[in-house]
Amino acid sequence: MGRGHIKSHEDLEVLQIAFDAAMRIYECSKIFPVEEKYSLTDQIRRSSRSVCANLAEAWRKRRYQAAFIAKLNDSEAEAAETQIWIKFAVKCNYLNVESGREIYTTYNQILGSLVKMINNSSIWILKK
Repeated sequence: MGRGHIKSHEDLEVLQIAFDAAMRIYECSKIFPVEEKYSLTDQIRRSSRSVCANLAEAWRKRRYQAAFIAKLNDSEAEAAETQIWIKFAVKCNYLNVESGREIYTTYNQILGSLVKMINNSSIWILKK
């Protein structure tokens, strides 16, 4: 994953994957029970969307390597949190095992991309 053709955060493949995953979670969570509205449903939607929001913020903070990495770390933490909510949704039988596994695997891919960006952050930083 290099910088070459990327002009905005919208061009980041990891952001596109994370956005699609968040939308999938939104669709799946529509059938979660009403009693989960303010716990599991809100939490899984919030954390999945935060992956994207923190990536966008990281992109805009590329002038400062520490700030860039900090926002990527936030995105990474939100992705891991989303995985935990997915596990709860499956264990509570709100999400079938196959869908849960697919979404969880997508978040593994997202996490891998974020770690790669963090470990190679210098190539993403704007040069003065």
